[in-house]
Amino acid sequence: MKEIFKRIGEIGILPVIVLERPDDAEPLADALIKGGLPAAEVTFRTTAAREAIERIAKAFPEMLLGAGTVLTIDQVKAARDAGAQFIVTPGLNPALVEYCLKENIPITPGIATPTELSKALEYGLDVVKFFPAEANGGIEYLKAISAPFRTVYFIPTGGIDDTNLNDYLSFQRVLACGGSWMVKPDLLKNNQYDEITRRAAHAIHKMLNFTLRHIGINTPDAKEAEVIAGQIYNIVGLPMNFTTGSIFVGTQFEVLKRQYLGTHGHIAIGTNSIERAIAYLQRKGIGIKPETKNEKDGKLQTVYLDIEIGGFAIHLVQV
Repeated sequence: MKEIFKRIGEIGILPVIVLERPDDAEPLADALIKGGLPAAEVTFRTTAAREAIERIAKAFPEMLLGAGTVLTIDQVKAARDAGAQFIVTPGLNPALVEYCLKENIPITPGIATPTELSKALEYGLDVVKFFPAEANGGIEYLKAISAPFRTVYFIPTGGIDDTNLNDYLSFQRVLACGGSWMVKPDLLKNNQYDEITRRAAHAIHKMLNFTLRHIGINTPDAKEAEVIAGQIYNIVGLPMNFTTGSIFVGTQFEVLKRQYLGTHGHIAIGTNSIERAIAYLQRKGIGIKPETKNEKDGKLQTVYLDIEIGGFAIHLVQV
């Protein structure tokens, strides 16, 4: 898989943009970045597309910037010259795919059938756009047609918003979801960039779905751990579960039999996607402690962040 698509997968959401005015380009990109979404597919549905891509590429080089609704080779050339890093087409156009492959331009063409998927494989593509997603039967149809094609990943687009986003992203073959619900035309027309930022941030948090899993409390030794666990039990009355390294009271409290990370202990935060959560937090300047990674069957399950809040380490958990 090309690096640009791996990075899109880390973000998880690809805003699909229709710009009527080039002057909207920079404030729109700024609004998305502030909301935690440094990515955009600017569609060639208007004459403003090329200039908008050029402006965003120049002002925000950190943006993952693609050109969408590309229908001709001339549009591919214009998009590339303007600074687009990848091309998105509504269908699988052999001429466009062959040109992009020849010029080493990342392309994700639209598909809707097993026949089109087979053709994409013939070209050596491993990322395609499933479009229009909802009109073509949604996530259940995508699961059905993708079953024989185990090396291909999808960017579903069309009819997706924050009400069904996680239905798609929960399928491991979905790389990211494209959508326009964060950047509706009226928001751009009325210069409502703060609302675009709010919607982008809401989409990110909807996708990651951060939840409190448990509070961990450090103690000097097993004896002290039993005392503290007993005190918690007397308050909440939840069952106690003794493990080698700690005592759980219910699922909400973990009393460690030693001093571990964090001055006082840790806060475990669950997420739908620990990999995307890590990428999101890294964009905010928060890293991880690699030595604390815990994997199961080759998939990351838990990891500690490199920060401490109020004397508590922060612990991400894959839910």
